[in-house]
This record gives sequence, C-alpha cells and structure tokens, in this order.
Amino acid sequence: MKISLNNALGLHPDALALRADRANLLARNIAQADTPNYKARDIDFAAVLSDRVGQQTGGASMARTSPVHIEQRMDGSGYDVQYRVPLMPSLDGNTVDVQSEQSRFAENNTRLLASLRFLDGRLSGLRTALRGE
Repeated sequence: MKISLNNALGLHPDALALRADRANLLARNIAQADTPNYKARDIDFAAVLSDRVGQQTGGASMARTSPVHIEQRMDGSGYDVQYRVPLMPSLDGNTVDVQSEQSRFAENNTRLLASLRFLDGRLSGLRTALRGE
C-alpha cells in the first residue's frame, strides 16, 4: 500500500513555507522603518493558502487574462504582495508602523510554531504507523 506524503501531511508544509516567507517580509518592513518612501508590504495569508490548496486539488485559481494586468510577485515565490494602507502616514512617505509590524510578526511567529507542531504530530503519527506500534 502506497503512502502519499502530500495526502498525509495535508496543507501544513505549504502553510509552514508561507508563514516563513511572511516572516521575512514583515522583518523587512521593520528593518526599513526609517527609510524614506518605503512602502510596507504584506500578503493575504488566507487567500494565498486557499489558492495553493485549490491548485493542488484541481480547483479554479485566478489567472491573468491580459498581458497589461499588473502582476506583482515577491522574489519569484508565486504569490501576490500587497502594499499596506497606513493608519497614519509619515511626512517622509514611509508607511511602516513599527508597533503594528511587530505585532503582526509576533502573531505570524506564533502561528508558524503552531504549524510546526501540527506537522510534527502528523509525522510522529506516520512514524508510529510505519513501526506498527
């Protein structure tokens, strides 16, 4: 009997990779807090993850229907990066609010650790099944 790791692990590997990418993006925002005209960026985690899950299951996904449509990608990772609308824009054009970025970073980190725990639980269950315990 074949065991498919994609089916056994579910969406957790994708969620983990996406959380790590988002952590990098949020860290970049925090690092650029004093850079004039820097625009804070983020991704819509739920939308990107549901799009990836839909692609894996053969569901419909968004596609560019015209070459003039704007396609903005982060480092070739295959998902859209959005600019954040600032609560209170600064005079130098920077849209990074350090406190809210740190809060988002901490929340993302907590969810990343939760994804790691879910993945660890799945893998230990597979180990147990393979050992026959």
